[in-house]
Amino acid sequence: MIDFTFTEEQQLVQKLAREFARHEVQPRIQENDRNQFFDPQIARKMAELGLLGLTIPAVWGGSGGDYISLGLACEELEYVDTSLRVILSVHIGLVSLTMLAWGSEEQKRRYLVPQAKGEKLAAFGLTEPDAGSDVLGIRATARRDGNCYILNGEKTWISLADIADHFLVFAWTDREKQQRRDHTGITAFILERGMPGLTTSTIHHKLGVRAGNTGSISLSDVRVPEANRLGLEGEGFRIAMFAIDQGRYTVAAGATGLIRACLDAASGYALTRSSFGKSLAEHQLVKEMIADMSVSYQAARLLYLRAGWEKNQGRTATRATSAAKLFACEAAERAASNAVQILGAYGFSDEYPVERFYRNAKGAQIYEGSREIHKLLQADFALGFRQEKPARVTLPRPEA
Repeated sequence: MIDFTFTEEQQLVQKLAREFARHEVQPRIQENDRNQFFDPQIARKMAELGLLGLTIPAVWGGSGGDYISLGLACEELEYVDTSLRVILSVHIGLVSLTMLAWGSEEQKRRYLVPQAKGEKLAAFGLTEPDAGSDVLGIRATARRDGNCYILNGEKTWISLADIADHFLVFAWTDREKQQRRDHTGITAFILERGMPGLTTSTIHHKLGVRAGNTGSISLSDVRVPEANRLGLEGEGFRIAMFAIDQGRYTVAAGATGLIRACLDAASGYALTRSSFGKSLAEHQLVKEMIADMSVSYQAARLLYLRAGWEKNQGRTATRATSAAKLFACEAAERAASNAVQILGAYGFSDEYPVERFYRNAKGAQIYEGSREIHKLLQADFALGFRQEKPARVTLPRPEA
């Protein structure tokens, strides 16, 4: 039976994330967004609070939280700004949870423990200039050379690229399989900043998430020890899909927080303004937009909590996670658009946060599987073309 009564630990995580975001970040987020400035102090503070190891077991340096705790934290962080949630999505969802599931004991000691403690930040390198949703379109290669691999390629639109210490990168190790688009030719590797041939750069002038760091990773004959290969040779695609499933969950929870932020901003404005001789909140068409935000928030929250509950049971929850991500991200963009509409000319100005919400909302419909990818996934599940697969690799079941 599904029970969404939050445990004391889950409530404490929710309160911790809420107070951090609102007291430590909200007063400065408008300025940081205007200046396209990623404040490194934010990640450091999140580390001090234990948020960067939220779902990693204590034995590996983490806080031992579950998926519901992670979802609640992401919702509270994105309520203030998407850039905060992105840190958890990438560092925990895409990388740390993947290392926990697939890493060797030595890899966990060397990389996962400092990540869980917040001593090191991690980034996820899959997307390339010519390959986004089409994972098999990546061109990065890894050539075997004795007990090492030589990596070459370019990754782009990588969150935390210019500030991360560790990088989970994917490349073709079998050129024949690359030509056939056989996913068993892709392999995953753990790279470190400072490896000769690895350089990063920052992407400026983005539409949204301007207070977050996004960039590119260039690989030029980067020599990577065999010990840094994550999983077996040829398992990279499966590892990437596992990682993306966790990332999608965090995006869904974060988008839910964005819907709530739009609802609160629009409602607060409508209750204090008047037009045509009565409160803006009394106009029927304004009520219609507020109602859509309210119902969307409730539905999005239930969807991500359902996905989190399934994950806590050790299930892959691919269908539930995809549905939560698709619905929440679509609803977040609609809520942000309606919030701008309710505020009118003020919504078009950064004097109020809704224009930032509007810009931030669009990105989530593209990354972690575009809305089109998720619509195809949901249709295939509904038509019986796709089945939920057994959890080939599962996390240790979190405490309820």
